[in-house]
Amino acid sequence: MTDSPGRKASHFFAYVSRLRWIKRWGLMRNAIDENVATHSWEVATVAHALALIRNRHFAGTVNADRVAAAALYHDATEVITGDMPTPVKYHSRVMREAFGDIEHKAEAELLALLPEDLREDFSPYVRESRLGPEEKELIKAADRLSAWLKCRAELRAGNPEFGPAEQQIRARLEADGLPEVQYFLEVFAPGYDQPLDNLLG
Repeated sequence: MTDSPGRKASHFFAYVSRLRWIKRWGLMRNAIDENVATHSWEVATVAHALALIRNRHFAGTVNADRVAAAALYHDATEVITGDMPTPVKYHSRVMREAFGDIEHKAEAELLALLPEDLREDFSPYVRESRLGPEEKELIKAADRLSAWLKCRAELRAGNPEFGPAEQQIRARLEADGLPEVQYFLEVFAPGYDQPLDNLLG
C-alpha cells in the first residue's frame, strides 16, 4: 500500500495502539490482567459519565465529549514510559518532579509523530497541561474510580493483595467529595459486584 502523493506516513496511531501491551499494576500479583488500553477506555467512559452527571444534577457546564476524548489519551505517554506504579511515582517530590519531566518529554515525542498540520489539534488531548481544571478533575476522578473498580474485581476473584489499595482509593474518593463521584458510587458501582445474569434482569 502506498501513501497519497505528497503525504508523509505517520506512525502515531500504530504506536499508541501498542498501549494494549503495557501491563498495569506491575508491582502486585494480579488475578486479572489489565493493560493501559483497556484502562484508558474505562476511564474515558467513566469520565464522560461524570461530566454528564455534573451537568445534569450539579449545575455543571463542562464539555463531556472533550472530557471523554482527553481521557482516552490520558495515559498515552505510557507507550513510551511504561506504567510507573503509583507508590514509586509519588514516593517523593523529587521522584514526582522527575517523572513529570519525563511525561512532558513523552507528550512532545508523541505529538511529533503526527502530521505537522494536526499537532495543534491533538495537543489539548495529549498534553495534560492544555486541559482546564474541571477537565483534569473529572479525568483524575475517573482514573481513581477505575483503579478502585479494578481493586474490587481482584478482591472478588479472591486476591487479597488489593485489599489495602481498595481501602486507600475509596478513602481518597470520599475525601475528594465530588458529588458526581458519589452519584456514580451509589448508582453504577454496585452493578460491578453482580454476576452477569443479574445485570440482564
